[in-house]
This record gives sequence, C-alpha cells and structure tokens, in this order.
Amino acid sequence: MRAELLQLAAELAQRGEPFVLAMVVRRESYSSAQQGDMAVITADGAYHGWLGGNCTQPTVKREARRALAEGKPRLVSLSPDPKREDRPGVFALPMTCHSAGSVDIYLEPVLPAPRLMLFGASPVVRSLGKLGAAMGYAVAVVDGPAAPTLRPGGALAAVVATMGENDEDSVAAALEARPDYLGVVASRRRFGELRAALLGRGVAPAALDVIRNPAGLDIGARLPEELALSILAEVVQLRRAAARPVEVAPVEKAETDPVCGMIVVVATAVHRAEHEGHTYYFCNPRCREKFLAAPASYLGAA
Repeated sequence: MRAELLQLAAELAQRGEPFVLAMVVRRESYSSAQQGDMAVITADGAYHGWLGGNCTQPTVKREARRALAEGKPRLVSLSPDPKREDRPGVFALPMTCHSAGSVDIYLEPVLPAPRLMLFGASPVVRSLGKLGAAMGYAVAVVDGPAAPTLRPGGALAAVVATMGENDEDSVAAALEARPDYLGVVASRRRFGELRAALLGRGVAPAALDVIRNPAGLDIGARLPEELALSILAEVVQLRRAAARPVEVAPVEKAETDPVCGMIVVVATAVHRAEHEGHTYYFCNPRCREKFLAAPASYLGAA
C-alpha cells in the first residue's frame, strides 16, 4: 500500500496536480489505524489509502481541503475527548468511530512548483534559469517567438530578455500564456517602441499595462546575475502578496448521526429517516433502527 501511494504521489507531482499526503503519527487503543498508515487526498476530494475506519474520512478530507487552500501543513488529533488534546499546533477534533480510540494525523500539502517561462538566449536568461531552478521553479526556456509547452502547475512568471532578437513576437507569445507576472528586460525607450508596435498589432492596451518594465526591483542591479536576482525578488514579492489559493473541491454537506455521533455525508447517505418534518442521516442501519425506536431519547442527548 505504501509503495503504491508513494508512486501515486510521484505521478501527481509530475503532472503538477496539488494533493495532500497524510500519515498517522500517533494512535491510542482502540483504533484500527496504525502508526505509519498513509493516504493521498487530491484537490477534487479523491481519497486513496487507509487512515483508520471510514468514519475518519469526512473529517480528514475536510481538513485536507483546508491544508491545500492555506498551503500549510496541519496536525489533526481525533479523540473522544478533544479538549484533552487541545494544545498549540494541534487541531483537536472529535473521534466518531465506535472504537473510541484516538489518532493523530499529519497532513502535508504538496503544491505544484511555480513556473518560470524565459524568452531569449541572453546572459540574463541564463542567470534567471539557474537561480529559478535553485529556488524550486519549473523553468522553461525558449529562444524564439513561440511559447514553450507548459505543464499544469503553480503560478506562472514570464520574462522576455531577447535583447533585440524577436522582441515583439516574444512579448506577444508571452502574453498568450497569460502569466501572473510578465517582465521585459529593455530600456524604457525600447519598451515604448515595443508597446507601440504591439498596439499596432491589435494587442489590447490593458494587456500591455501589466507588463513590468524595467523588470525587477530597483536594487541598483547591473550584472546579469544581479538583474536576475532583482527580477525574481519582484516575482516572489508579487506572488506572496497575491497568495492565490489552490482550487479544491467544495465542502460536502454533512450531518451528524444522532445515535453514534458519526459524520455522514448527505449526498452519499444510504440510511435516512424522517421525524417531525426533519431528515436524519445514519452511518448504518442499526443506528437508524435505534433512532426510530426511541427518537426523543437521542434528540434529547444531542
């Protein structure tokens, strides 16, 4: 199971798809989960692996969505007495499994690498490629007007540093990729000429207004390596400020089984009962039978 999950995680990462790698890091009897049990939860809510009884899945999937949206790991403690597990850095939640054991699950979001698309064969492009790779960017370099094939992934930054070779075509190709950041390494005068030429081609003024020129933060850069540093510093600054969330599956509507307290997803609930105009949902037929035999006792406890 673990080898299969790790292979799945590697494939998702290769395709640039976000997911959460979950692992049981602690458990107390009685729990069917064992330390080291793993699961992979994708952004669309698909659940692969084993972290204990099925009663834990709705909670783990919900917390995985939050980890992906925030881009931060979470340590979740499922316990019959959540107050006992309440401590800094831990999200203490109720355990609804009948075994009444407790389990701590670490959720690690794995987000796609940000992408860096570079146009040109200049020293600035070479320096950007080296520094970008060292910073964990997926780098694509093209020496010509055509945009490279980009795999799905994180935020996209594009830099045109063609230095007079195919400038206009390269900027137009970069705009076609709809990057989150587009910088052009050129003098203000040269960029003015580029802008006028692109307007003549029918490029919308609004698309050209977002181009960064001069590209990079003003740190007094002169050398290609310094220019690369200033540009990536600007990319990081804008990317962190934007904090674009990962798109995840919407939270499924869920109800609590009034008999056992388990969370039941409404859309897939099989066992239901009507009582005084309200629909109740159950994890299994036995809970439904107990409820129908004495609904007032369970509703009073709830």
